[in-house]
Amino acid sequence: MAGRKVTRDDLRQAAEKYKNWGKWGPDDEIGTLNYTSPEDIVAAAQLVKKGKVVSLALNFDNNGPQGGKTNYPALGRINPLHTMLRTGTDAYSGVLDKRGIRAADDMVVMPLQCGTQWDGLGHVFYENNMWNGYDCREVSSFGAAKCGHRENQGQDGRPRRVFLDVARALGKDCLDDGYGITCEDLDITAKKQNITFKRGDYIIVRTGRWSVASRPAAGTAIRAATRRALPSRRWNSWPRPSLRRWPATPGAARCGPNNTEGGINQPWHWITIPIMGMTMGEIFYLKDLARIAPPTAFTSSCLSLRP
Repeated sequence: MAGRKVTRDDLRQAAEKYKNWGKWGPDDEIGTLNYTSPEDIVAAAQLVKKGKVVSLALNFDNNGPQGGKTNYPALGRINPLHTMLRTGTDAYSGVLDKRGIRAADDMVVMPLQCGTQWDGLGHVFYENNMWNGYDCREVSSFGAAKCGHRENQGQDGRPRRVFLDVARALGKDCLDDGYGITCEDLDITAKKQNITFKRGDYIIVRTGRWSVASRPAAGTAIRAATRRALPSRRWNSWPRPSLRRWPATPGAARCGPNNTEGGINQPWHWITIPIMGMTMGEIFYLKDLARIAPPTAFTSSCLSLRP
Protein backbone atom coordinates (compact mmCIF):
# COMPACT_ATOMS: atom_id res chain seq x y z
CA MET A 1 0.00 0.00 0.00
CA ALA A 2 3.07 2.21 0.06
CA GLY A 3 3.02 5.00 -2.50
CA ARG A 4 -0.65 5.94 -2.28
CA LYS A 5 -3.15 6.84 0.39
CA VAL A 6 -5.67 4.44 1.85
CA THR A 7 -9.12 5.62 0.76
CA ARG A 8 -12.69 5.01 1.86
CA ASP A 9 -13.12 2.84 -1.19
CA ASP A 10 -10.22 0.66 0.08
CA LEU A 11 -12.03 0.33 3.40
CA ARG A 12 -15.35 -0.50 1.74
CA GLN A 13 -13.73 -3.24 -0.31
CA ALA A 14 -11.91 -4.63 2.74
CA ALA A 15 -15.12 -4.52 4.80
CA GLU A 16 -16.99 -6.61 2.25
CA LYS A 17 -14.12 -9.03 1.75
CA TYR A 18 -13.39 -9.74 5.42
CA LYS A 19 -16.81 -9.30 7.02
CA ASN A 20 -17.65 -12.05 9.52
CA TRP A 21 -21.10 -10.77 10.50
CA GLY A 22 -23.46 -13.69 11.05
CA LYS A 23 -20.67 -16.28 10.98
CA TRP A 24 -21.51 -17.40 14.52
CA GLY A 25 -25.17 -16.46 14.37
CA PRO A 26 -27.13 -13.18 14.53
CA ASP A 27 -26.81 -12.88 18.32
CA ASP A 28 -23.05 -13.41 18.58
CA GLU A 29 -21.12 -10.82 20.60
CA ILE A 30 -17.63 -12.36 20.89
CA GLY A 31 -16.57 -12.79 17.26
CA THR A 32 -13.34 -14.66 16.67
CA LEU A 33 -13.13 -15.64 20.34
CA ASN A 34 -15.33 -18.50 19.16
CA TYR A 35 -12.29 -20.10 17.54
CA THR A 36 -10.59 -21.16 20.78
CA SER A 37 -12.02 -24.31 22.34
CA PRO A 38 -11.50 -25.85 25.80
CA GLU A 39 -9.28 -28.41 24.08
CA ASP A 40 -7.05 -25.58 22.85
CA ILE A 41 -6.64 -24.30 26.42
CA VAL A 42 -5.66 -27.77 27.63
CA ALA A 43 -3.14 -28.14 24.80
CA ALA A 44 -1.64 -24.71 25.57
CA ALA A 45 -1.20 -25.61 29.23
CA GLN A 46 0.91 -28.58 28.16
CA LEU A 47 3.40 -26.19 26.52
CA VAL A 48 4.63 -25.02 29.91
CA LYS A 49 8.08 -26.55 30.50
CA LYS A 50 10.02 -24.11 32.69
CA GLY A 51 7.27 -22.24 34.52
CA LYS A 52 8.87 -18.88 33.71
CA VAL A 53 6.42 -15.97 33.79
CA VAL A 54 7.00 -12.92 31.56
CA SER A 55 4.74 -9.89 31.87
CA LEU A 56 3.71 -8.20 28.61
CA ALA A 57 2.07 -5.24 30.33
CA LEU A 58 3.29 -1.70 30.85
CA ASN A 59 3.31 -0.26 34.33
CA PHE A 60 0.31 1.88 35.18
CA ASP A 61 2.24 5.08 35.86
CA ASN A 62 2.85 8.54 34.41
CA ASN A 63 5.46 7.20 31.96
CA GLY A 64 2.83 5.58 29.74
CA PRO A 65 2.18 6.12 26.02
CA GLN A 66 -0.47 8.83 26.23
CA GLY A 67 0.35 12.34 25.08
CA GLY A 68 1.63 11.35 21.64
CA LYS A 69 1.46 13.78 18.75
CA THR A 70 -1.27 13.18 16.16
CA ASN A 71 -2.97 14.96 13.32
CA TYR A 72 -6.33 14.33 14.98
CA PRO A 73 -7.85 16.02 18.06
CA ALA A 74 -6.86 14.43 21.36
CA LEU A 75 -9.17 11.73 22.75
CA GLY A 76 -8.79 12.99 26.29
CA ARG A 77 -6.73 10.01 27.34
CA ILE A 78 -4.10 10.53 30.00
CA ASN A 79 -1.45 8.37 31.60
CA PRO A 80 -2.50 6.82 34.94
CA LEU A 81 -2.60 9.08 38.00
CA HIS A 82 -1.50 7.26 41.14
CA THR A 83 -2.34 8.73 44.56
CA MET A 84 -1.67 7.42 48.07
CA LEU A 85 -4.65 7.52 50.45
CA ARG A 86 -2.85 6.13 53.51
CA THR A 87 0.89 5.68 54.00
CA GLY A 88 3.46 4.23 56.35
CA THR A 89 4.15 7.76 57.52
CA ASP A 90 0.50 8.06 58.56
CA ALA A 91 0.80 4.78 60.43
CA TYR A 92 4.00 5.83 62.18
CA SER A 93 2.44 9.10 63.33
CA GLY A 94 -0.50 7.26 64.89
CA VAL A 95 -3.24 9.05 62.94
CA LEU A 96 -4.59 5.71 61.70
CA ASP A 97 -4.91 4.13 65.12
CA LYS A 98 -8.49 5.36 65.54
CA ARG A 99 -9.45 2.83 62.83
CA GLY A 100 -7.82 0.01 64.76
CA ILE A 101 -5.47 -0.96 61.93
CA ARG A 102 -2.29 0.41 60.43
CA ALA A 103 -2.12 0.00 56.64
CA ALA A 104 -1.29 1.67 53.35
CA ASP A 105 -3.91 2.40 50.68
CA ASP A 106 -3.82 3.94 47.24
CA MET A 107 -5.92 4.65 44.16
CA VAL A 108 -5.40 4.94 40.40
CA VAL A 109 -7.36 7.19 38.04
CA MET A 110 -6.99 6.32 34.36
CA PRO A 111 -8.76 5.76 31.05
CA LEU A 112 -9.08 2.04 30.38
CA GLN A 113 -7.33 2.57 27.03
CA CYS A 114 -4.30 4.35 28.49
CA GLY A 115 -1.88 1.41 28.36
CA THR A 116 -1.73 -2.34 27.76
CA GLN A 117 -5.28 -3.36 26.90
CA TRP A 118 -7.74 -5.47 24.97
CA ASP A 119 -9.91 -3.60 22.49
CA GLY A 120 -13.38 -5.10 22.85
CA LEU A 121 -15.86 -5.44 20.00
CA GLY A 122 -17.89 -2.46 21.22
CA HIS A 123 -14.87 -0.16 21.03
CA VAL A 124 -14.67 0.78 17.33
CA PHE A 125 -17.48 1.25 14.81
CA TYR A 126 -17.63 0.94 11.04
CA GLU A 127 -19.86 3.87 10.12
CA ASN A 128 -22.99 3.31 12.26
CA ASN A 129 -22.41 -0.32 13.19
CA MET A 130 -20.23 -2.35 15.50
CA TRP A 131 -19.44 -6.05 15.40
CA ASN A 132 -22.07 -8.34 13.85
CA GLY A 133 -24.09 -5.38 12.58
CA TYR A 134 -25.23 -4.12 15.97
CA ASP A 135 -26.22 -0.45 16.04
CA CYS A 136 -23.43 1.71 17.44
CA ARG A 137 -26.02 3.37 19.72
CA GLU A 138 -26.02 0.17 21.76
CA VAL A 139 -23.00 1.78 23.44
CA SER A 140 -24.31 4.69 25.52
CA SER A 141 -23.25 6.69 28.56
CA PHE A 142 -24.32 3.66 30.60
CA GLY A 143 -21.79 1.47 28.82
CA ALA A 144 -22.07 -1.25 26.17
CA ALA A 145 -25.41 -3.06 25.96
CA LYS A 146 -23.87 -5.23 23.24
CA CYS A 147 -20.33 -6.51 22.64
CA GLY A 148 -19.00 -5.44 26.02
CA HIS A 149 -16.10 -7.19 27.75
CA ARG A 150 -18.52 -8.94 30.09
CA GLU A 151 -19.50 -11.06 27.11
CA ASN A 152 -15.91 -12.37 27.09
CA GLN A 153 -16.16 -13.83 30.56
CA GLY A 154 -15.28 -17.50 30.32
CA GLN A 155 -13.20 -16.74 27.22
CA ASP A 156 -10.16 -15.44 29.09
CA GLY A 157 -8.28 -18.69 29.56
CA ARG A 158 -4.67 -19.43 28.68
CA PRO A 159 -4.43 -20.23 24.96
CA ARG A 160 -1.33 -20.87 22.86
CA ARG A 161 0.65 -17.71 22.26
CA VAL A 162 2.73 -17.36 19.09
CA PHE A 163 5.39 -14.64 19.10
CA LEU A 164 6.48 -13.10 15.78
CA ASP A 165 9.58 -10.93 16.19
CA VAL A 166 9.28 -9.04 12.92
CA ALA A 167 12.04 -6.55 13.75
CA ARG A 168 14.55 -9.33 14.42
CA ALA A 169 13.49 -11.29 11.33
CA LEU A 170 14.11 -8.24 9.15
CA GLY A 171 17.56 -7.71 10.71
CA LYS A 172 16.69 -4.65 12.79
CA ASP A 173 16.65 -3.71 16.45
CA CYS A 174 13.39 -1.92 15.70
CA LEU A 175 11.36 -1.13 12.61
CA ASP A 176 11.48 2.36 11.16
CA ASP A 177 8.95 4.89 12.37
CA GLY A 178 5.83 4.55 10.23
CA TYR A 179 6.89 1.28 8.59
CA GLY A 180 3.91 -0.72 7.30
CA ILE A 181 4.17 -4.43 8.12
CA THR A 182 3.10 -6.50 5.11
CA CYS A 183 1.91 -10.07 4.61
CA GLU A 184 5.34 -10.85 3.22
CA ASP A 185 7.01 -9.58 6.40
CA LEU A 186 4.82 -11.82 8.51
CA ASP A 187 5.45 -14.83 6.27
CA ILE A 188 9.21 -14.24 6.37
CA THR A 189 9.14 -14.00 10.17
CA ALA A 190 7.08 -17.17 10.56
CA LYS A 191 9.40 -19.07 8.23
CA LYS A 192 12.56 -17.92 10.02
CA GLN A 193 11.09 -18.93 13.37
CA ASN A 194 9.88 -22.30 12.06
CA ILE A 195 6.33 -21.56 13.13
CA THR A 196 3.34 -23.70 12.23
CA PHE A 197 0.06 -22.04 13.11
CA LYS A 198 -2.95 -23.74 14.64
CA ARG A 199 -6.60 -22.86 15.03
CA GLY A 200 -7.18 -20.52 17.95
CA ASP A 201 -3.61 -19.20 18.15
CA TYR A 202 -3.05 -15.77 19.64
CA ILE A 203 -0.46 -13.90 17.60
CA ILE A 204 1.85 -11.30 19.14
CA VAL A 205 3.96 -9.10 16.85
CA ARG A 206 7.07 -7.27 17.99
CA THR A 207 8.28 -4.16 16.15
CA GLY A 208 10.85 -2.94 18.68
CA ARG A 209 9.51 0.61 18.65
CA TRP A 210 8.89 0.70 22.39
CA SER A 211 12.63 0.43 23.03
CA VAL A 212 13.05 3.68 21.09
CA ALA A 213 9.96 5.49 22.33
CA SER A 214 10.71 4.80 25.98
CA ARG A 215 14.24 6.19 25.96
CA PRO A 216 14.69 9.27 28.15
CA ALA A 217 15.41 11.46 25.12
CA ALA A 218 12.03 10.56 23.68
CA GLY A 219 10.18 11.89 26.71
CA THR A 220 6.59 10.81 27.26
CA ALA A 221 5.21 12.04 23.94
CA ILE A 222 5.11 8.69 22.20
CA ARG A 223 3.68 9.06 18.74
CA ALA A 224 2.72 6.54 16.08
CA ALA A 225 5.45 4.03 15.47
CA THR A 226 5.23 1.14 13.04
CA ARG A 227 1.97 0.13 11.49
CA ARG A 228 0.39 -2.76 9.67
CA ALA A 229 -0.21 -1.99 6.04
CA LEU A 230 -3.82 -2.49 5.00
CA PRO A 231 -3.09 -5.54 2.77
CA SER A 232 -1.70 -7.51 5.71
CA ARG A 233 -5.26 -7.79 6.93
CA ARG A 234 -5.67 -10.77 4.59
CA TRP A 235 -3.18 -12.59 6.83
CA ASN A 236 -6.08 -12.92 9.29
CA SER A 237 -8.40 -14.43 6.70
CA TRP A 238 -8.27 -17.55 4.59
CA PRO A 239 -6.11 -19.65 4.54
CA ARG A 240 -5.44 -18.71 8.18
CA PRO A 241 -8.96 -18.15 9.54
CA SER A 242 -7.97 -19.16 13.05
CA LEU A 243 -5.72 -16.20 13.82
CA ARG A 244 -8.04 -14.28 16.02
CA ARG A 245 -5.90 -11.95 18.11
CA TRP A 246 -3.51 -9.47 16.60
CA PRO A 247 -1.83 -7.24 19.22
CA ALA A 248 -1.03 -3.76 18.02
CA THR A 249 2.33 -2.06 18.00
CA PRO A 250 3.87 -1.87 21.50
CA GLY A 251 4.61 1.66 22.56
CA ALA A 252 2.53 3.40 19.94
CA ALA A 253 -0.17 5.79 21.00
CA ARG A 254 -2.03 4.92 17.82
CA CYS A 255 -1.90 2.49 14.91
CA GLY A 256 -1.55 3.32 11.24
CA PRO A 257 -1.45 3.14 8.39
CA ASN A 258 -0.60 6.84 8.56
CA ASN A 259 -0.89 7.40 4.82
CA THR A 260 -4.67 7.84 4.54
CA GLU A 261 -7.02 10.33 2.97
CA GLY A 262 -8.76 12.84 5.23
CA GLY A 263 -11.28 11.54 7.73
CA ILE A 264 -9.68 8.10 8.11
CA ASN A 265 -7.79 7.40 11.31
CA GLN A 266 -6.49 3.95 12.27
CA PRO A 267 -8.07 1.98 9.40
CA TRP A 268 -6.71 -1.27 10.85
CA HIS A 269 -9.15 -0.81 13.73
CA TRP A 270 -11.99 -0.04 11.30
CA ILE A 271 -11.76 -3.53 9.80
CA THR A 272 -10.38 -5.92 12.43
CA ILE A 273 -12.73 -5.00 15.29
CA PRO A 274 -16.21 -4.21 13.91
CA ILE A 275 -15.94 -6.11 10.61
CA MET A 276 -13.84 -9.19 11.43
CA GLY A 277 -14.89 -9.38 15.08
CA MET A 278 -11.38 -9.65 16.48
CA THR A 279 -10.74 -8.66 20.09
CA MET A 280 -7.37 -6.98 19.67
CA GLY A 281 -4.65 -6.46 22.24
CA GLU A 282 -2.35 -3.46 21.99
CA ILE A 283 0.42 -1.48 23.63
CA PHE A 284 2.15 -4.62 24.86
CA TYR A 285 5.62 -4.56 26.42
CA LEU A 286 7.63 -7.18 24.51
CA LYS A 287 11.24 -6.27 25.30
CA ASP A 288 11.67 -8.90 28.02
CA LEU A 289 10.02 -11.60 25.92
CA ALA A 290 12.30 -10.81 22.98
CA ARG A 291 15.34 -10.94 25.27
CA ILE A 292 14.69 -14.52 26.37
CA ALA A 293 13.45 -15.75 22.98
CA PRO A 294 16.05 -17.38 20.71
CA PRO A 295 16.30 -15.87 17.21
CA THR A 296 14.76 -18.95 15.56
CA ALA A 297 12.45 -21.79 16.50
CA PHE A 298 10.80 -19.78 19.30
CA THR A 299 7.22 -20.58 18.53
CA SER A 300 4.77 -20.75 21.33
CA SER A 301 3.90 -20.71 24.99
CA CYS A 302 0.86 -20.29 27.20
CA LEU A 303 -0.67 -16.79 27.32
CA SER A 304 -2.70 -15.50 30.24
CA LEU A 305 -5.33 -12.99 29.11
CA ARG A 306 -6.04 -11.53 32.50
CA PRO A 307 -5.23 -7.81 32.85
